[in-house]
Amino acid sequence: MAIRPGTQKRREGILSLLKTGSWTISRLADELETSESTIRRDLREMSETGEVIRTIGGATAAGYVEPPLGQRMEANAEAKDAIAAAAMDHLGEGTVRTVFLDAGSTTVRLAERIRDRRDLTIITRGLEIALALAHPMGPKVIMVGGEVSTMSHGTTGALSDHALSRLHVDVAFLGADAVDPAKGLGEPTLDEARTKELIAERARHVVVLADSSKARRDVAAWAPLPEGWTWINELGVHGQEEG
Repeated sequence: MAIRPGTQKRREGILSLLKTGSWTISRLADELETSESTIRRDLREMSETGEVIRTIGGATAAGYVEPPLGQRMEANAEAKDAIAAAAMDHLGEGTVRTVFLDAGSTTVRLAERIRDRRDLTIITRGLEIALALAHPMGPKVIMVGGEVSTMSHGTTGALSDHALSRLHVDVAFLGADAVDPAKGLGEPTLDEARTKELIAERARHVVVLADSSKARRDVAAWAPLPEGWTWINELGVHGQEEG
């Protein structure tokens, strides 16, 4: 059956938006000035033709993938350096002993700044971070096992969850694809979100390291964070209650 011109134009608009990442149904409806029920119907039919992939509460374009870590390392380099410098304030001498350092392009910048902190024990799920810190004069490094993401080079899955559920850390530095003061941090997959939620539950203090472009993005899954968490971006340090 032929698709009406108005429907075809709307679906082209949906696909254009989804090529930038995951979008929720409500956000698509607002952006395209139509109803959520119309968007749901469009997404259902577009998923049947293979144009889109449905996610929880939304969708993403079938050809969209998270940019690989190497590419993300080069993006917003100045912002990431500023964030890493500010994060050092949460690693005061003698007050912090055990640190979780998440996989990601911004947390790698922090790892480079603490290569000589022999007073620290660093727990990480990031391959690059473990390699950066594993030298004779550096901190003690514990690598969390699991399935390795081809995009983030971080571990997730049952083995990772098992290890994380038995850990306690003074501070956890987490990366994020999206940040929202109410929702917490967002990720492209449920596994990534679940992993970050787990470690956040095991940390005395949670610090999210993410530049301001990550504010309130549409993503597939959200990890709620405990009260009192902090977000550091290139504009400064923000408490949970701030936007």
